[in-house]
Amino acid sequence: MKTLTLRSGTRMPALGLGTWKSDADEVYRAVRSAIEVGYRHIDCAAIYQNEEEVGRAIGDALRARDASREELWITSKLWNDSHAPEHVQLALEASLRKLQLDYLDLYLIHWPVALRHGVALPTGPDDFIPLSELPLESTWKAMLKASELNLAREVGVSNFSKRMIEKVSDTTGQTPAVNQVELHPYLQQDALLAACHQLGVAVTAYSPLGSPDSAAMLRRRDDVLLTGHPAIEQVAERHGATTGQVLIAWALARGTSVIPKSVNPGRIAENWAARDLDLTPADMTAIAALDRHDRKVEGKFWFLGETYSHKTLWDE
Repeated sequence: MKTLTLRSGTRMPALGLGTWKSDADEVYRAVRSAIEVGYRHIDCAAIYQNEEEVGRAIGDALRARDASREELWITSKLWNDSHAPEHVQLALEASLRKLQLDYLDLYLIHWPVALRHGVALPTGPDDFIPLSELPLESTWKAMLKASELNLAREVGVSNFSKRMIEKVSDTTGQTPAVNQVELHPYLQQDALLAACHQLGVAVTAYSPLGSPDSAAMLRRRDDVLLTGHPAIEQVAERHGATTGQVLIAWALARGTSVIPKSVNPGRIAENWAARDLDLTPADMTAIAALDRHDRKVEGKFWFLGETYSHKTLWDE
C-alpha cells in the first residue's frame, strides 16, 4: 500500500475513499465495500451529515475483522461554525461519537472561513465572522490542544493557501501536517504543491476526477469533463485502464494522497486498482498540458457579503 510519510514520521495511506456527497443510505455500504477491497483511509467531515453511517460501517468492519483500528486512517474536519477555541474540542468529540471512535488519525480545519456558531450554511452577511475577529491562529491553537489530548493523532488544514499556512505556523511554531485542497489536471496548483513540500506539509487531493457530480449542486456548467477529455482517454487506452484510474494514478504520481468518492462497489474496486497503474513521463507531460486553473469548488457560497471574496479566500 502506498503511503505518505508525514513530518512526524506517521504514515498516511495515499489512496482513500471520499464521502462528500455520499447519501446516508449509501455511504454505509460504500465504506464497508472499500475496507473489504483494501482501502484503509476514509475521509469524512461533520458537514457531510453522514458520519453516523460511516461510523456504523467502520464499527461493523472492525467487528468483522476486515481491518484493525491501527490499520485504518480516519480523517474528519472542523466545520466553520466551530472555529472559536471553546468550540473546537466539542466539535471534534461530536465527530468521534458519530464515528464510534476514541481518536481520529487526522483532524482538519475544513475552510479558512468562520461562521456564527450554529450556522451550518450562510444565508447572508450576518452569518459570517471576519477573520480579524476570529483569526485562524486561534482556531489552530485549539486544534493543537486537541491533538495534545490525544483526540487526533495529527491535525491539519483544508483549502488553505501558502500564506494562510505560514501565518498559523509562524504564530504557533507548529505547521499543519496536511493541507487538503482541490487538485486535478484542470487545477494542478503546482506553486501551492511546491510550497507545501517546502514547508513539510503533505497534500491530499480532493475532487481528483474534476467533481462532475457537484455541478448541479454548485450551479456549475462544465464543458469537457476530465473523465471524457481526449488526452486522458488516450492515456487510458494506452494502459488498458479507465480514465478515472488515470486521474487517480496521476495524483499519486505527484506525491499527493487522493480521496476519490464513490458509492458504487464496482467503481470503488476499480479506483483501488489505480494504485498499480504507473504513468510514463510522456503521460505526465501530456496531462500537465491540461492545466487551466479551473476550480470546480470555487467557494462562491462564501461570497455573500464583504467578509470573504475570491481574493481573500484563495489569495489570488
